[in-house]
Amino acid sequence: MAKLVSKTYGDALFELALESGQTDTLFDEAKRMLGIVRTNEDLAKMMNHPKIVIEEKQKIIETVFQGRASREMVGLMLMIIAKGHYQDFGEVLEYFISRVKEHKKIGTAYITSAMELSLMQKDAIRRKLLETTDYVQFEFNYKIDPSLIGGIVIRIGDRVVDGSVKNKLARLTSELSKLKLQMP
Repeated sequence: MAKLVSKTYGDALFELALESGQTDTLFDEAKRMLGIVRTNEDLAKMMNHPKIVIEEKQKIIETVFQGRASREMVGLMLMIIAKGHYQDFGEVLEYFISRVKEHKKIGTAYITSAMELSLMQKDAIRRKLLETTDYVQFEFNYKIDPSLIGGIVIRIGDRVVDGSVKNKLARLTSELSKLKLQMP
Protein backbone atom coordinates (compact mmCIF):
# COMPACT_ATOMS: atom_id res chain seq x y z
CA MET A 1 0.00 0.00 0.00
CA ALA A 2 2.79 2.45 0.90
CA LYS A 3 4.42 1.89 -2.51
CA LEU A 4 1.16 2.70 -4.29
CA VAL A 5 0.69 5.85 -2.17
CA SER A 6 4.28 7.03 -2.73
CA LYS A 7 4.04 6.38 -6.48
CA THR A 8 0.63 8.05 -6.86
CA TYR A 9 1.50 11.23 -4.97
CA GLY A 10 5.15 11.26 -6.08
CA ASP A 11 4.12 11.03 -9.74
CA ALA A 12 1.56 13.80 -9.24
CA LEU A 13 4.19 16.09 -7.69
CA PHE A 14 6.64 15.21 -10.48
CA GLU A 15 4.09 16.06 -13.20
CA LEU A 16 3.25 19.33 -11.42
CA ALA A 17 6.97 20.17 -11.18
CA LEU A 18 7.47 19.55 -14.91
CA GLU A 19 4.36 21.46 -15.99
CA SER A 20 5.10 24.46 -13.79
CA GLY A 21 8.82 24.54 -14.58
CA GLN A 22 9.68 24.11 -10.90
CA THR A 23 11.57 20.83 -11.09
CA ASP A 24 14.77 22.14 -9.52
CA THR A 25 12.97 24.20 -6.89
CA LEU A 26 10.66 21.38 -5.78
CA PHE A 27 13.56 18.89 -5.94
CA ASP A 28 15.60 20.99 -3.48
CA GLU A 29 12.57 21.59 -1.32
CA ALA A 30 11.67 17.89 -1.25
CA LYS A 31 15.18 17.05 -0.01
CA ARG A 32 14.86 19.63 2.78
CA MET A 33 11.35 18.45 3.68
CA LEU A 34 12.53 14.83 3.78
CA GLY A 35 15.16 15.83 6.32
CA ILE A 36 12.50 17.55 8.43
CA VAL A 37 10.09 14.62 8.22
CA ARG A 38 12.80 12.07 9.04
CA THR A 39 14.25 13.95 12.02
CA ASN A 40 11.22 15.61 13.65
CA GLU A 41 9.68 12.92 15.83
CA ASP A 42 7.23 15.32 17.49
CA LEU A 43 5.70 16.26 14.15
CA ALA A 44 5.34 12.59 13.22
CA LYS A 45 3.68 11.79 16.56
CA MET A 46 1.15 14.59 16.09
CA MET A 47 0.39 13.75 12.46
CA ASN A 48 -0.04 10.05 13.23
CA HIS A 49 -1.94 10.48 16.51
CA PRO A 50 -5.39 8.87 16.16
CA LYS A 51 -7.12 11.33 18.53
CA ILE A 52 -6.12 14.44 16.60
CA VAL A 53 -8.68 15.04 13.86
CA ILE A 54 -7.65 15.59 10.25
CA GLU A 55 -8.69 19.25 10.24
CA GLU A 56 -6.51 19.96 13.29
CA LYS A 57 -3.53 18.18 11.67
CA GLN A 58 -4.01 20.28 8.54
CA LYS A 59 -4.15 23.46 10.60
CA ILE A 60 -0.88 22.48 12.31
CA ILE A 61 0.79 21.92 8.92
CA GLU A 62 -0.49 25.25 7.59
CA THR A 63 0.73 27.07 10.71
CA VAL A 64 4.16 25.44 10.71
CA PHE A 65 4.92 25.46 6.98
CA GLN A 66 2.99 28.42 5.51
CA GLY A 67 5.60 30.90 4.27
CA ARG A 68 8.40 28.38 4.87
CA ALA A 69 7.46 25.89 2.16
CA SER A 70 6.01 26.32 -1.31
CA ARG A 71 2.28 26.37 -1.90
CA GLU A 72 2.67 23.12 -3.85
CA MET A 73 4.45 21.32 -1.01
CA VAL A 74 2.00 22.52 1.64
CA GLY A 75 -0.90 21.53 -0.64
CA LEU A 76 0.57 18.07 -1.09
CA MET A 77 0.97 17.63 2.66
CA LEU A 78 -2.61 18.76 3.28
CA MET A 79 -3.93 16.35 0.65
CA ILE A 80 -1.93 13.44 2.05
CA ILE A 81 -3.18 14.20 5.56
CA ALA A 82 -6.79 14.43 4.29
CA LYS A 83 -6.43 10.93 2.84
CA GLY A 84 -4.87 9.59 6.07
CA HIS A 85 -1.47 8.86 4.57
CA TYR A 86 0.89 11.16 6.48
CA GLN A 87 2.94 8.14 7.58
CA ASP A 88 3.82 7.67 3.88
CA PHE A 89 4.88 11.28 3.27
CA GLY A 90 8.61 10.48 3.57
CA GLU A 91 8.28 7.73 0.97
CA VAL A 92 6.37 10.11 -1.33
CA LEU A 93 9.26 12.58 -1.11
CA GLU A 94 11.85 9.83 -1.68
CA TYR A 95 9.94 8.61 -4.75
CA PHE A 96 9.66 12.16 -6.12
CA ILE A 97 13.38 12.77 -5.54
CA SER A 98 14.26 9.55 -7.37
CA ARG A 99 12.00 10.51 -10.31
CA VAL A 100 13.68 13.90 -10.60
CA LYS A 101 17.13 12.30 -10.40
CA GLU A 102 16.22 9.94 -13.23
CA HIS A 103 14.80 12.83 -15.25
CA LYS A 104 17.98 14.86 -14.72
CA LYS A 105 20.14 11.75 -15.29
CA ILE A 106 21.69 11.89 -11.82
CA GLY A 107 22.79 8.46 -10.65
CA THR A 108 23.38 7.34 -7.09
CA ALA A 109 26.33 5.00 -6.67
CA TYR A 110 27.09 3.04 -3.52
CA ILE A 111 30.78 2.19 -3.43
CA THR A 112 32.07 -0.30 -0.86
CA SER A 113 35.80 -0.86 -0.60
CA ALA A 114 38.10 -2.77 1.72
CA MET A 115 39.95 0.42 2.61
CA GLU A 116 39.65 4.19 2.16
CA LEU A 117 39.87 5.20 -1.49
CA SER A 118 42.19 8.02 -2.55
CA LEU A 119 40.85 11.09 -4.36
CA MET A 120 42.49 9.78 -7.53
CA GLN A 121 40.73 6.42 -7.20
CA LYS A 122 37.39 8.13 -6.54
CA ASP A 123 37.87 10.35 -9.58
CA ALA A 124 38.75 7.34 -11.75
CA ILE A 125 35.57 5.57 -10.59
CA ARG A 126 33.51 8.69 -11.30
CA ARG A 127 34.95 9.04 -14.81
CA LYS A 128 34.46 5.33 -15.59
CA LEU A 129 30.84 5.39 -14.40
CA LEU A 130 30.08 8.50 -16.47
CA GLU A 131 31.60 6.78 -19.53
CA THR A 132 29.74 3.50 -19.09
CA THR A 133 26.28 4.74 -18.05
CA ASP A 134 23.68 7.18 -19.35
CA TYR A 135 24.05 9.39 -16.27
CA VAL A 136 25.55 12.86 -16.57
CA GLN A 137 26.22 13.25 -12.84
CA PHE A 138 26.59 10.99 -9.81
CA GLU A 139 26.01 11.18 -6.09
CA PHE A 140 28.45 8.88 -4.33
CA ASN A 141 28.04 7.06 -1.03
CA TYR A 142 31.28 5.48 0.14
CA LYS A 143 31.54 2.73 2.73
CA ILE A 144 34.49 0.72 4.02
CA ASP A 145 34.12 -3.02 4.61
CA PRO A 146 37.43 -4.73 5.51
CA SER A 147 35.82 -8.16 4.97
CA LEU A 148 36.06 -7.52 1.20
CA ILE A 149 39.83 -8.06 1.58
CA GLY A 150 40.48 -5.96 -1.54
CA GLY A 151 38.75 -4.51 -4.60
CA ILE A 152 35.42 -2.70 -4.65
CA VAL A 153 31.69 -3.33 -4.96
CA ILE A 154 29.63 -0.79 -6.90
CA ARG A 155 25.84 -0.67 -6.69
CA ILE A 156 23.72 1.62 -8.86
CA GLY A 157 20.02 0.94 -8.47
CA ASP A 158 19.54 -2.79 -8.86
CA ARG A 159 22.84 -3.33 -10.70
CA VAL A 160 25.84 -4.58 -8.75
CA VAL A 161 29.41 -4.97 -9.94
CA ASP A 162 31.35 -7.00 -7.39
CA GLY A 163 35.08 -6.80 -7.99
CA SER A 164 36.03 -7.69 -4.44
CA VAL A 165 38.64 -10.28 -3.55
CA LYS A 166 36.11 -11.83 -1.19
CA ASN A 167 33.71 -12.45 -4.12
CA LYS A 168 36.49 -13.81 -6.33
CA LEU A 169 37.55 -16.23 -3.59
CA ALA A 170 33.94 -17.34 -3.11
CA ARG A 171 33.57 -18.03 -6.84
CA LEU A 172 36.86 -19.89 -6.94
CA THR A 173 35.83 -21.98 -3.92
CA SER A 174 32.52 -22.78 -5.61
CA GLU A 175 34.26 -23.83 -8.83
CA LEU A 176 36.77 -25.96 -6.97
CA SER A 177 34.04 -27.71 -5.01
CA LYS A 178 32.39 -28.72 -8.28
CA LEU A 179 35.51 -30.45 -9.49
CA LYS A 180 35.61 -34.15 -8.79
CA LEU A 181 39.00 -35.39 -7.98
CA GLN A 182 39.77 -38.67 -9.64
CA MET A 183 41.86 -41.16 -7.81
CA PRO A 184 44.32 -43.27 -9.88
